[in-house]
Amino acid sequence: MALFYQPEIRSGAHFLEIEESKHCIKVLRMKVGDTFHLTDGKGYMFKVEITDANHKKVAFKILDQKELTFLNDFHLEIIVAPTKNLDRLEWFVEKATEIGLHQLSFVICKHSERKILKTDRLIKKAVSAMKQSKKATLPYIKEAESFKKWMSDHTDEQAEKFIAYVDKGHESHLKNALTAGKKYQILIGPEGDFAPDEIELAFKHGFQPVSLGPSVLRTETAALMATTIANLINQ
Repeated sequence: MALFYQPEIRSGAHFLEIEESKHCIKVLRMKVGDTFHLTDGKGYMFKVEITDANHKKVAFKILDQKELTFLNDFHLEIIVAPTKNLDRLEWFVEKATEIGLHQLSFVICKHSERKILKTDRLIKKAVSAMKQSKKATLPYIKEAESFKKWMSDHTDEQAEKFIAYVDKGHESHLKNALTAGKKYQILIGPEGDFAPDEIELAFKHGFQPVSLGPSVLRTETAALMATTIANLINQ
């Protein structure tokens, strides 16, 4: 059964937006009295019943709601330099949403090939992946900002903080460094890796160097590896 999305349902928005309404009525041919499941993207799943089968604005009433506990026991933020190829970045957003994360932040580094990033399409990809995988948590996707500004404004002193970069001398693998049930901030650099002064700045803000294994990974692969490891540690 299809899963629908209404982020403001708990604030009284008991209707579907136009695209969701069109899919519900025109494609699935649902009618008054039919039921479906809906999420607010904030951890809650709802069972609702259609009260007005308008293809521009489906109205419904709530029959049941529950909070899904998956992703509640830890908090994962991936901070990554956007890739030059947007298709690869969209692929990562889709897969990471399916696996599970809470926040995705983008940083522009000295070696970044892409200096400007619009997040509208990435958010749509995340919504689609959340619905397809029947999840109730939509990751918060932040606008890109410079590495230095992000480090200054958003470093979380309460989080376990890690930076993954290319260095054969790393002894600690991410899977051994994470503690279950914590908040994590994990930095993933661009294809050209972090600049030395960026690594030093991360160290000054409490980030620990970690390895993701012996292979040299593409940016989006490394980010997905980190997402997967954090989820496995918390299962």
